[in-house]
Amino acid sequence: MDHNIVFITLAVALVLFIWGKWRYDVVAILALLVLVVWGIVPSEEAFTGFAHPAVITVAAVLLISRALEVSGLVDLLGRTMNKAGKSLYVQVGVLSLITAVASAFMNNVGALAILMPVAIHIARKNGQSPSKVLMPIAFASLLGGMITLIGTPPNIIIATFRADYSGEAFGMFDFAPVGLAVTAAGILFITIFGWRLLPERKGQTSGSDLFEIDNYITEVRVTKDSKIQGKVCGDIYKITEDEVQLLGLVRRKKRIHTPSIDEPLKTNDILILETDTETLKTFVDKTGVKLVGNRKFRKDARGSEDIVMREVVVMPDSPVIGRTAANLNMRTRYGINLLAAARRDKKIRRRLGHVRFTKGDVLLLQGRSINIDDIISSLQWLPLVHRDLGIGEPRKIILALGLFMAAIVTVIFGLLSVQIAFTAAAVALVLARVLPARDIYRHIDWPVIVLLGALIPVGAAFETTGGADLVAGQILALAGAWPVWMMIGLVMLVTMLLTGLINNAATVVLMAPIGVTIAEVLGISTDPVLMSIAVGASSAFLTPIGHQSNTLVMGPGGYKFGDYGIMGLPVSILVILVATPLILIVWPA
Repeated sequence: MDHNIVFITLAVALVLFIWGKWRYDVVAILALLVLVVWGIVPSEEAFTGFAHPAVITVAAVLLISRALEVSGLVDLLGRTMNKAGKSLYVQVGVLSLITAVASAFMNNVGALAILMPVAIHIARKNGQSPSKVLMPIAFASLLGGMITLIGTPPNIIIATFRADYSGEAFGMFDFAPVGLAVTAAGILFITIFGWRLLPERKGQTSGSDLFEIDNYITEVRVTKDSKIQGKVCGDIYKITEDEVQLLGLVRRKKRIHTPSIDEPLKTNDILILETDTETLKTFVDKTGVKLVGNRKFRKDARGSEDIVMREVVVMPDSPVIGRTAANLNMRTRYGINLLAAARRDKKIRRRLGHVRFTKGDVLLLQGRSINIDDIISSLQWLPLVHRDLGIGEPRKIILALGLFMAAIVTVIFGLLSVQIAFTAAAVALVLARVLPARDIYRHIDWPVIVLLGALIPVGAAFETTGGADLVAGQILALAGAWPVWMMIGLVMLVTMLLTGLINNAATVVLMAPIGVTIAEVLGISTDPVLMSIAVGASSAFLTPIGHQSNTLVMGPGGYKFGDYGIMGLPVSILVILVATPLILIVWPA
């Protein structure tokens, strides 16, 4: 039967989403093509999802988000942190509040990307650990997205689903009564208790030092003048007191995995090491080895006398994702050296030049001061140090805010549909030169757009073939006798667990038809069920892979996979406890 094919396709897609080897937009396209070839989705309807209002709205919101960023508005807000004092309670509270407010009206990752360097700078300036503030502001970006229609893609998708079933979409601030309460409760918990649950990661106190991370992978070359030349591998551990891990040795272009401690070290041997920046510096100074990536720049090149280092995080939309330093020709093409790389969720086992970059990687770079910051910006990396806040141009801030508010007003009063209003605002921001024309396509998250466009027909097939009815029937069979409030909480919980593993937009597309079926069988309004799915999809607090905001802070914060559950579990429980009764009050069943 057709619904069995849909089930198998979605099950395989879910496994591939969790596996993460293939990008989620590729998986979504493959799922769509399978259903088209099988004849379940008509070929003439295969790509109608790309014309769906939710897809257009998400793209427009991403552009407006970028315009608010480049106008200097959020940087201006970030400057208030200079007056926050040294108290971690105050720092976490103010940073989380600013992040949540920004996330309510712009892309979550965009708001976090602006404020994350601010948080790291302030923590280090006051001699505190960045790990205590980074996860709180990442969670705040998720909480803030619950407040408005445009705060996060799940809200936009849920609104359009409601329009399909009841003829009227959720409005701009229909999410606010529940979203504001949940955000307030979440930030209050994070400020008073949450950050205290997080592990202490030792931070640097000097602004001139690089941010410390535990597992940089780097390569050094043994020269004829190195003090370890002629000694054995075991001497490395004696020199560093076991603080440097020797992962491999490259000799005459052949790699020796886990060399013996009795293996002699020869001239031109390349050692693959795992260590932090401070220990690496000490090791290089003591032994006289040379960083493989630290090659000399042309002396006659402009700016070659001022060579600096920068530490960056690879952003989710960076064009280098999936590529290596070798095939990018980073030194020849961009004039920068890759000195080291770090990844929190898994070990890096390849040679440094052959490591495929992925979102959240932390890279240690070297280049000329005259152009390195422009290169970092063009490659969409997020600098963690030496990032000065822009003052912003008052004209641009006023224009960006004015056009944005005009779009919101037209939506509130029903003058224009949300997709038309925000597309018009995005175009106006480009014409007014608030948003540079070169940024129009670069700052649209195309993998999310493709994911949505491909999964919307798949979700429709999931419903029309009876798949959603079967899943809803199983849930009702297990919990059909429960009161409505418990069923709302259960739907929210299931959505939370699913969004911790796969993209939140994909979660909503799959859960919305199930939620509607449950509401119809129970004889209640679909509104509270859809709202519970929207809240659950924005509550990816349990894993670093559930949302890009979580992934982004993993490397800079030095977090491990399990650290997210330490603070994420109580926040998730709090969200369910606060949101469930409020949903039923605001949206009676």
